[in-house]
Amino acid sequence: MTKQKKILIGMSAGLVWSILLIWIGTTYVKIPVFSRVIITEFFLLAPGLVLLLIIGRIAARRFFDETLIDGEAPVPGSGADVDQRVLRNTVEQAVLAACLWPAIAYLLLEDGLGVVMCLSVGFAVARLIFWVGYHMSPPLRSFGFAATFYPTVVALLWALLLRLL
Repeated sequence: MTKQKKILIGMSAGLVWSILLIWIGTTYVKIPVFSRVIITEFFLLAPGLVLLLIIGRIAARRFFDETLIDGEAPVPGSGADVDQRVLRNTVEQAVLAACLWPAIAYLLLEDGLGVVMCLSVGFAVARLIFWVGYHMSPPLRSFGFAATFYPTVVALLWALLLRLL
């Protein structure tokens, strides 16, 4: 199977994951609207915890590796290099989430908090899958990427469509 096919399968599974997270958030998770601001910001905890794990792993690698301890760039393709790439992409995804999830929660009214809670939990799971997949084989990271990126995009588009209709 080609890399493109593997990546396409991962991306397709990520889209299905997105729809599942939003469905669970609107169907099964009910959070009182009065706590909207506090809870919306609290949902950034899951992305923050994933960042904490990745940064901690990089710090541990640096401490125990004489070639990295002074802050040198890791050898391309090494485990430390992969962790740096995962960190960079996870920061990008977390910033996107921090910018868009509050608007999604607001636009979806009573379902918004449940959706954002599912996005948050899904983010943590998908980022861990992305990280492991990247270490195993770069094409395997596609599901983890898609399952982090697509839910935010799909939820935002859905929220905007509901408000426009």
